[in-house]
Amino acid sequence: MRVAFVGLGTMGFPMAGHLVRAGFSTTAFNRTAATAARWAEEHSGRIAPSPAAAATEVDVVCLCVGADDDVREVVLGADGVLGALRPGAIIVDHTTTSAELAEEIAARTAEVGVGFVDAPVSGGEAGAMAGRLSIMCGGDPETIERARPVLAAYGATITRIGPVGSGQLTKMVNQILVAGAVEGAAEAINFAIAAGLDTDLVLSAVAGGAANSWYLANRGQTMVRDEFDFGFAVDWMRKDLRICLAEAGRRGIPLPMIELAERDLAAAQADGEGGLDTTVVIRQRRRATRPGGAGGEVSPAS
Repeated sequence: MRVAFVGLGTMGFPMAGHLVRAGFSTTAFNRTAATAARWAEEHSGRIAPSPAAAATEVDVVCLCVGADDDVREVVLGADGVLGALRPGAIIVDHTTTSAELAEEIAARTAEVGVGFVDAPVSGGEAGAMAGRLSIMCGGDPETIERARPVLAAYGATITRIGPVGSGQLTKMVNQILVAGAVEGAAEAINFAIAAGLDTDLVLSAVAGGAANSWYLANRGQTMVRDEFDFGFAVDWMRKDLRICLAEAGRRGIPLPMIELAERDLAAAQADGEGGLDTTVVIRQRRRATRPGGAGGEVSPAS
């Protein structure tokens, strides 16, 4: 298969590299030319000057861009991939977007005989680097099966959930769970610090029981140390949670925990922390903790 990859950000850069290593003829496009050049040098891949140029004569185009409008631009824009694809080709969108957008793009691709799969991913930068992402797919079963060899280059699990849009709805479930884990870890670790406990011992103790989570295991110590210059940025997580809240609003589904998490993320952005890891929301708890308790005054470096 000949493959194009559009979007060489934190996730897309290593994902496209896995395609080259898996033996696919791979052409990439990225808006920032310097990033594209660095990717081509590191992975011996080809770069194209536009999404349309990248998609010319390929079988599958994978997208991993920012948000709904970015997907519209790279698919439907003047230099978008849809104008360059021949009938029978497939677009796989790994961007986290609204389910409505997935349905909109699928309708447009169907008009010209191009397949579409909404396939958001979970696993973060570490999962992308290791080629061990969880891929949640919405689309026609036959189309997903034809794209599966490409997805297998960086996916540990590839699950068809249902028709187009199902992948994005499942990613919303994923982000609701992630937000809950982050909020819980932030409150628990702040409580431990404020109570004057030895956080090394506390984290070791709770990790052995039902309270353990990926965030406690992988971010607990960095939250204690006030280290957040890595990981999944506040800006992106807030974007994802706003998608969840909009979908829930349309369906009449209450999401009180996500409303709280979104407010915490908004406060982090207002404090200039939008580019830091999502776990930086623990600072909101630390700032709200009254000084003078058993653990003394709480500061970000406690």
